[in-house]
Amino acid sequence: MSESGKNRRDRAAAARDEANAQERRRERMVRIIGAITVLVVVAGIIAVAVVARNSSDTPAATDLPSPDPTAALPTGALGSDDVHSFGVPYGSATDVPVLAIWEDFQCPACGAVERANGTGIESLAESGKVQLVWRPTTFLDGNLGNDASARAVAAWGCAVDAGKAKEYHNTVYANQPEVEGTGYTDDQLIGFASDSGITGTELETFTTCFADRTYLGWAANSTNEFYGASVPGTPFATLDGVEIPTETLVDQAALEKLVDDAIAGVTPAASSSPAAS
Repeated sequence: MSESGKNRRDRAAAARDEANAQERRRERMVRIIGAITVLVVVAGIIAVAVVARNSSDTPAATDLPSPDPTAALPTGALGSDDVHSFGVPYGSATDVPVLAIWEDFQCPACGAVERANGTGIESLAESGKVQLVWRPTTFLDGNLGNDASARAVAAWGCAVDAGKAKEYHNTVYANQPEVEGTGYTDDQLIGFASDSGITGTELETFTTCFADRTYLGWAANSTNEFYGASVPGTPFATLDGVEIPTETLVDQAALEKLVDDAIAGVTPAASSSPAAS
C-alpha cells in the first residue's frame, strides 16, 4: 500500500471515530437536557402545589351549596359509598390498580401536570392498566375569592353527561388563565363544550344543565370529601391509596413502572416527596 493510500485510510478512520464520538456526545446531551426539563417541570409544579396547600386553611368555597348526599350526580360518577366518592372514572378495566387524582380547575400545578403528562396518564387507563379517577375539588375558590372552580366543575358534570368527560377536562386545562385567580366566565365554560365536541341537541342540553347549575351540589359534596380526607392540596394522586410523588406523576416511564409493580403486587417504597409534606 502506498503511503498516500494509508494516510487517506487513517484520515477516514479518524473522521469516523470523531463522528461516532460526536453522536455519543449528542445523545448524552439529549438525555441530560431531557432530565433537566423534567426536573424543572417538577420543581415548578411542586413549588406551586406547596403554595396552594399552605393557602388552603379556609375550607369555604364561594357560592357552593351545603353538602347534600341526595344531590344529582353526573352520569357514571361515583357515589358517596365508593372509596373514591364523587370521582369521575375513566377507563373500563376492572380488577386493576386505581389511579385517583384530586384536582382543582384553577390550580396552576394541576395544569402543569396536565401539560407535562396528561396524555400519558390517560393512556394507562385507555390501555386497561389502571382505572383513572378524576376527583374534583373547588378549594381555590375560597382562597381566590371567586367561584370559577365551582362553575367549572358544574360545567364538567354536564359534559360528563354528554360523554365528553376527558375532552372537557382537557379543554378547561388547555385554556387555564395565565394569571391565577382570573377564573373562567360562563361564556368560556359554555364555549369549552363546543371545543370538546359537544354539538346539536347535546350542546343545548349541556347549556341548560350548566345554566341550572345542576351539578353544583356534586361539586360541594366532592369538595367536602376533599376537606374531610385532609388532602393537603392539589394535585394529589394515589395509586390504590398510596400517594404518588409528583415527580413520578409527570414522568411516564416512572409512572408506568409504578403501575407495573402494583399489578405485580410489589409494595412501593414510602414516598419522601415534598408533595407529602
